[in-house]
Amino acid sequence: MKTQDIFSLRGTSAIVTGGSMGIGLTIAETLAEGGSNLAICSRNLSRCEQSATELRKSGSTVLAIKADVTNPEEVERMVAVAHEKFGRINILVNNAGIAWAAPPEKMTLEDWKKVLEVNLTGAFTCSQAVGRRMIHDGGGVIINVTSVVALSGTDENILDAISYNASKGGLISFTKDLAVKWAKYGIRVNALALAFFPTHLTEWVIEHRKDRIIERVPMRRLGVPEDVKGAILFLASRASDYVTGQVLNVDGGMSSYL
Repeated sequence: MKTQDIFSLRGTSAIVTGGSMGIGLTIAETLAEGGSNLAICSRNLSRCEQSATELRKSGSTVLAIKADVTNPEEVERMVAVAHEKFGRINILVNNAGIAWAAPPEKMTLEDWKKVLEVNLTGAFTCSQAVGRRMIHDGGGVIINVTSVVALSGTDENILDAISYNASKGGLISFTKDLAVKWAKYGIRVNALALAFFPTHLTEWVIEHRKDRIIERVPMRRLGVPEDVKGAILFLASRASDYVTGQVLNVDGGMSSYL
């Protein structure tokens, strides 16, 4: 195959959770520009529909679906709608996530559970629902969006969010184990570990602690949307056909200090 064909997503279909804004929207743009049809979901249907309108300008078919990843019934409905429309689901990107900042000794159990439920259990629920279809249809690709803060302890003066870090660490273990379990079905499972990118989740941290963050990044800058696109296209396409159970760090070298 020619190089451009290996990276092409034409003829595929994808689901991106949390795909209406931030990193999720960048991922959705990448898949659409690569030729994939897709469904984007979030709890805010209006925002999903607005983003879908923009994404359709690439020429792809884009569905906007209201779905809360913590609600199994809504997840099953989302998967059923996408599968019926496209015939199969080739790619799932588990991007939906939330964060809650609080010192470990002060974090409430309710807030801990809320973050784990979205970031980790939500990824499991979506992977299970889509995975059943992929097993029946002959394979697919699952990409879990995690973070470099999952790889080590994090200075509290940069990020004091133990539930977020733990959920993203769990997502890495989930990625590796699911990759082993589902390789026999032709399903590849990988993770994308991001450093600090300007999004609604990182807005406060970057505004108040940008200099401290950049001091820990060898490339001395924050990530920008274009930094995500190449990595996602690689993991979603046939270019990574022999890659599974891996974590691709997109962090300006931040994890090299570990």
